[in-house]
Amino acid sequence: MARPDKAADVAELTENFKSSTGAVLTEYRGLTVAQLRQLRTTLGDDVNYAVVKNTLTKIAAKDAGVESFDSLLQGPSAIAFIKGDPVVAAKGLRDFAKANPLLVIKGGVLDGKALDSDEINKLADLESREVLLAKLAGAMKAAPQQAVSLFAAPLAQAARLFAALQDKLPAEAAPVADEAPAVQDTPAEAPAEASTEETPSADS
Repeated sequence: MARPDKAADVAELTENFKSSTGAVLTEYRGLTVAQLRQLRTTLGDDVNYAVVKNTLTKIAAKDAGVESFDSLLQGPSAIAFIKGDPVVAAKGLRDFAKANPLLVIKGGVLDGKALDSDEINKLADLESREVLLAKLAGAMKAAPQQAVSLFAAPLAQAARLFAALQDKLPAEAAPVADEAPAVQDTPAEAPAEASTEETPSADS
């Protein structure tokens, strides 16, 4: 292979490392082309499962700041570059390896943290982002109902207060109209005093 081609391959691998949320290194010795095609289909569009050359991958991993692959890059290697949910990818790899023992999960990296094969299997046992979001959505269904009950009492109190104010305003306005014809007439002032005394009962 010409050197420019190798440089292009290293650059592509480096970009895959940098643009992926995670990467899982596998050995595929003994798997057929049809089985590899099936694995790619199983992993879906959010995972780029690529057969790689160990020497070039070491260079690319170093360029991308990934140092955990050096000792693992032996034998026929392929890397699952994860663009989507790492839990879903880990499940796909784990389940395929169970059905096809020739696929060996050797290790990986997730958000810059090195993972061994056991940790990847533990990752596969977690709930996916989709499941967690569904559970969160279910939990939030009760929240609006609780919020309504919390706001119901203050709103009812505000409604009663508004009604009391509506009753109070005409009662206070009436004496103002009656004061014009007889300001000095003491009996005419009695209703005004009575309406003032009745105001607290309207607020209660």
